[in-house]
Amino acid sequence: MDYVPASKDDIQKMLQTIGVESFDDLLCGIPKNILKKTVNIPEGMSEYDAASLLTKTADENKNINSYSCFLGAGAYDHFIPSVVKALSAKPEFTTAYTPYQPEASQGTLQAIFEYQSMVSELTGLEVANASLYDGGSACAEAALMLINSYRGRDNLLVADTLNPFYKEIIKTYLKNLSIKLTFIPCENGTVSLNAIDKYIDNKTAGLIIQSPNFYGCIEDLKNITDKIHQASAGVAMVCNPLSLGILASPDECGVDIAVGEGQPLGIPLSYGGPYLGFIASTKKLMRRLPGRICGLTKDHSGNRCFVLTLQAREQHIRREKATSNICSNQALMALQACIYLSWLGKKGFYELAEQNLEKAHYAAEQAASIDGIELYFNKPFFNEFTLKIKNADVSQIVKKLYGRKILGGISLNNFQDNPIKDGLLVAVTEKRSKEDIDNWVTALKKIVEQTKYTGKL
Repeated sequence: MDYVPASKDDIQKMLQTIGVESFDDLLCGIPKNILKKTVNIPEGMSEYDAASLLTKTADENKNINSYSCFLGAGAYDHFIPSVVKALSAKPEFTTAYTPYQPEASQGTLQAIFEYQSMVSELTGLEVANASLYDGGSACAEAALMLINSYRGRDNLLVADTLNPFYKEIIKTYLKNLSIKLTFIPCENGTVSLNAIDKYIDNKTAGLIIQSPNFYGCIEDLKNITDKIHQASAGVAMVCNPLSLGILASPDECGVDIAVGEGQPLGIPLSYGGPYLGFIASTKKLMRRLPGRICGLTKDHSGNRCFVLTLQAREQHIRREKATSNICSNQALMALQACIYLSWLGKKGFYELAEQNLEKAHYAAEQAASIDGIELYFNKPFFNEFTLKIKNADVSQIVKKLYGRKILGGISLNNFQDNPIKDGLLVAVTEKRSKEDIDNWVTALKKIVEQTKYTGKL
């Protein structure tokens, strides 16, 4: 639709209808002294001087390209091919809005449909929606799905190895519902099977578990899902999508709902967002999925076309039974993930996952060879692991590494409710070269030795 500005005659007619002669007369009622004090704004400057000032200010920020990054915990430094930005930045996509009218939104609907198809293929589950805001909100939505799918059950089990941020989001979502949250303790970095037997009962709606979990360990999912299903409850799994390139899919592990953070799929770190939450489920739970689902159909001429197949229709007529109305979902992020996966292909996706696995295990082996450092858990892991550093302040070690232009990991002491103390959570992606890893190990060794001999950092 073209924008048609108001003419001078149109403006004059509107002013006459209102009863004023000019636009300025509309503002005459605003007190002239509304601003009680002067604003500390510098004098104006030329465009060149302004650009130079802004560039100088921006250069004070520390960006990921200047540091060797080993940070993880849900956001990872992966390589993003230039094709992702080149295609997703096209105005046809960046200006698109919610596709209510399929006849005018075929491009957007097709992109979402392709994204959904890829998420279903990755997870092995039958249906996926048009994306959510981030991994945390997707996890909370999975909690709501379990509660609403197993009505009459008010006990929800949550693995203590779940990302702490996700735990807090679940608590917020369920705060005003009569739902009991039971946190299952971990044993050697993974959920205790004996603890599940202890806490599960006929009031249990399901379990939310993460694998690879917050500490990087891979959970024994098949045995866990079997236990939960024997109690006629459901399982929601949080997963790193990249790990699905080599690990068994959620469907193969018997999971009912798979969710996670899609940031590893071609989305930059960007100071923590915007990101992408993906969610997929079995066909049985399809009508509990939040938001909307795009589908493939044919028009009256028999041509292939795309439509909104399912959406939270009850929000219009039976609001008490509605699922969450994810309206402004992260469709642009989903498009980036779709382009990224298409560019990689199946073989490339497998090779990328393999690189992450091999480099992380090399880094873990080298770090664990340092006197005073060992792996916190004797468990399989993907591209993230936890180190135990003896007789040292892990937070100070992280600061020392930062001074050497290395983002060396995350101190687990930063998380208040975390049962694991003095741990260093480390992530290694395909971007970390052997030289990067060796430099990190060398710096870590020197800092630990300095602590050992001097008693301080």
